[in-house]
Amino acid sequence: MKQIGRNVTGVQSDVSKLGDIDKLYAEVKTQKGKLDIVFANAGIGAFAPLDQINEEHVDTQFNVNVKGLLFTVQKALPLMQDGSSIVLNASIVSSTGPAAMSVYCATKAAVRSFARTWAVDLKARRIRVNAISPGIVPTPGYNTSLGMTEEQVDQYVQNSIGNIPLGRPGTTDEIAKAVLFLASDDSSYVNGIELFVDGGLAQI
Repeated sequence: MKQIGRNVTGVQSDVSKLGDIDKLYAEVKTQKGKLDIVFANAGIGAFAPLDQINEEHVDTQFNVNVKGLLFTVQKALPLMQDGSSIVLNASIVSSTGPAAMSVYCATKAAVRSFARTWAVDLKARRIRVNAISPGIVPTPGYNTSLGMTEEQVDQYVQNSIGNIPLGRPGTTDEIAKAVLFLASDDSSYVNGIELFVDGGLAQI
């Protein structure tokens, strides 16, 4: 909370549990009464080659990345103002093919598809829906979700830099600024897109 700053309320929720999403929006309704922006950002990933994928591996990721994201947006709609904005956190892996991540990639491809279809579903309310697809942006999720050590993250980043036209990984601040653009009126005629913020990695 200290990193975010003042005028912020934290509500601990598990997006794979619909009751937790209800609790979140009940708090929003009590405190603010409406929403102008929804950034659906929760997501997890895990490694597994095709011959080692099991039901739990699939269910865990789809429950958070697809089901959780879907109901996070759906349950926000009664509080959202006409003409507001929804930003979905996808990933460049929806259009690339990293090894041993087929289930995670599939969840992010679903997120990309949601941006297209929901932009149509919500056109009568002029609610814009866009997806953002970050590239290599080291965050604690590499350690907590993917189970990588700091050394493994550093090695992964170094091995990837040669494929990134800008020659470096991204930062969370750069992703935040791109999300802010999609959420704001600066992108008032942008709808249904996937905005790559990847230093050019998935573009070459």
